[in-house]
Amino acid sequence: MMAKRRVAVVVGARGVIGGNLIDHLEATGEWDVIGLSRRGGTDTDRVRHIAVDLLDARDAADKLGELREATHIFYAAYQDRPSWAELVAPNVAMLVNTVNALEPVAAGLEHVSLMQGYKVYGAHLGPFKTPARESDPPHMPPEFNVDQQQFLEDRQRGKRWTWSAIRPSVVCGFALGNPMNLALVIAVYATMSKELGVPLRFPGKPGAYTSLIEMTDAGLLAEATVWAATTPECANQAFNVNNGDLFRWDEMLPKIADFFELDVAPPLPMSMDVVMADKEPVWNDLVAKHGLAPTPYSDVSSWAFGDFVFGWDYDVIADGSKARRFGFHRHVETEQMFLDIFRDLRARRIIP
Repeated sequence: MMAKRRVAVVVGARGVIGGNLIDHLEATGEWDVIGLSRRGGTDTDRVRHIAVDLLDARDAADKLGELREATHIFYAAYQDRPSWAELVAPNVAMLVNTVNALEPVAAGLEHVSLMQGYKVYGAHLGPFKTPARESDPPHMPPEFNVDQQQFLEDRQRGKRWTWSAIRPSVVCGFALGNPMNLALVIAVYATMSKELGVPLRFPGKPGAYTSLIEMTDAGLLAEATVWAATTPECANQAFNVNNGDLFRWDEMLPKIADFFELDVAPPLPMSMDVVMADKEPVWNDLVAKHGLAPTPYSDVSSWAFGDFVFGWDYDVIADGSKARRFGFHRHVETEQMFLDIFRDLRARRIIP
């Protein structure tokens, strides 16, 4: 008898996490995939996209109520807001609306995977206990990641399906128009530095240049997410997922500069959101001069996120050994990850 085919509903299909997750699921040849996003996408043999407003419970119910075949929900959607408190309501509502729409109709639902991050540990608030571990106690709210997990835990009690919470560091991979894409921030910043004839400088806080940090490759994250969602021993567990190595920007930045054939100058604290605000004409000239893909400046400039990451003047690291103890052993060298992403951006004609 043939095994029942798995059907993944990927929520947040156009983001760096969701997009790479769809690529991984499709590449395995073992999944049918339904991608949810506000803008929709291009369908393939194995992937169908649905444009839906998950903040609208009625729209979610109408669009998702037909997905009776869903076996796995991979939730990686995110709505940005100006403050930590304002993030809670929309981000919890989108998850609640998704589960409310799908759980009653998907009789074969097996698992709900929730994408979180180090905000669970308070990494965004200031110096926190490192290395962070999944068993660490919660911090003072507001924190939507915690509220989302609590919703899933409460909803799952007595049900046949299970959940997992995946906690990556800064996720790096290919995606355009994403508010949190550090690799693209670095690539465009370096490209413009070269175009303007200035050396590459670290723009963040002085302490951030020498603090320990780690990254999570989007491809590795996709593999770990599917592993946790399909491994029975991982049921109802949280896992930190990172590349497995640590670095400091004072060592990594010169290697990045070498790739772009740039000199490195001493750090100079500056807000990228401010100094890059007037650079759209420079970008447009670069696109025209090098025959690049016609990509709007707004789609390649996540400057506020760059300021956020480069402002961490304290160690931002978590213990990834729990996933290894449960059986996930893949790792990625972060320097190679950055260089591979830059090469991919060149191959796609996003940067020269």
